[in-house]
Amino acid sequence: MTPPRPRSARGDGPALRHEILDATEDLLIETGSEDAVSIRAVAGRVGVTPPAIYRHFPDKQSLLFEVCSLQFTRLGEHLDAVMAMEADATARLEACGRAYVDFGLAHPEAYRIMFMGRSDGTPDAHRDDVLAAAGPFMALVDVVTDVAGELGSEREPLAIATVLWTAMHGITSLLISKPNFPWPPVDELVAEVCATHLRGTFGQE
Repeated sequence: MTPPRPRSARGDGPALRHEILDATEDLLIETGSEDAVSIRAVAGRVGVTPPAIYRHFPDKQSLLFEVCSLQFTRLGEHLDAVMAMEADATARLEACGRAYVDFGLAHPEAYRIMFMGRSDGTPDAHRDDVLAAAGPFMALVDVVTDVAGELGSEREPLAIATVLWTAMHGITSLLISKPNFPWPPVDELVAEVCATHLRGTFGQE
């Protein structure tokens, strides 16, 4: 256990909040289990008492979702960086799908908490409508809009992006929950799913 830390000086609250988030993320990665991350364990890692955690987060679920939200923000930044490397819109679409799946596999427990749990257990700050307006999903909508523009399609980008997200989520969630299934290489799987949707949606080979 980390030795107890001195009482925070006035104005140090934001710094402690960041330490709590960092400790929670570390525990989530180390244990690979939401159940193993308790308020008491986080407090011990930071060197404070549990009430100090509750001054910043009302409950464990809010704390976990805040950590997952930070990772989701990093996903958005990663998607932007990956897609900036591709000039062709269809190549950006495949790069977006591959980056999404790779991120989910690199953060499986955070992905499960954010995208595979019940909506009625989600804190208000991370409601489904908030998720729909978030950077990663809107990045997908933007790249689908670009693809539609390049191909001269009048199909609704939001609807197409939603269908593509369900496909990428399906790949990610199954790879997380069924790791021993004889999957093809992830890059091939993502490329085939993207190609299938392009053919079905835009009539492209």
